[in-house]
Amino acid sequence: NRMNKSAVGFKTQSKKDTHVETNKILGNVNSIDIKKFGLIPELLGRLPVIIHLNPLDANALKQILTEPKNSIIKQYQTLFEIEGITLHFEESVYDFIVQKAIEFDLGARGLRSICETIMTDIMYEYPSKKVDKLLVTKEMASTIFDKKNSFSVAS
Repeated sequence: NRMNKSAVGFKTQSKKDTHVETNKILGNVNSIDIKKFGLIPELLGRLPVIIHLNPLDANALKQILTEPKNSIIKQYQTLFEIEGITLHFEESVYDFIVQKAIEFDLGARGLRSICETIMTDIMYEYPSKKVDKLLVTKEMASTIFDKKNSFSVAS
């Protein structure tokens, strides 16, 4: 209500000019709004900064999955190197993992859970097969993920 006030009269801005997009409204929340919502002032005084974070998009999730020095994918590659296996992922596997994280609204923390769902059986199975290289394909990942089906959509 504070953001969508409009004046009455002839020389006022049109309502569409002053309207705030509903998906960006949380970025405009301030201490007064939180107090009006019902948070007691004693608690509100302990919040020095109020910020709003937008959800991560697919590109950001993919970067989190692959780029950092200690990324999830690099951790799995290191674990397989210990067993003498060179582990590679198709690019489409990254997209599949990111898609599932977005689909189930899991964010960056959900990437590890999805990777574990896909990689657990592979980690137990392949070192005993005495292979030098392993390529994880999208078909392989989706088959394992669908078989385990360990996630349910939050309601």
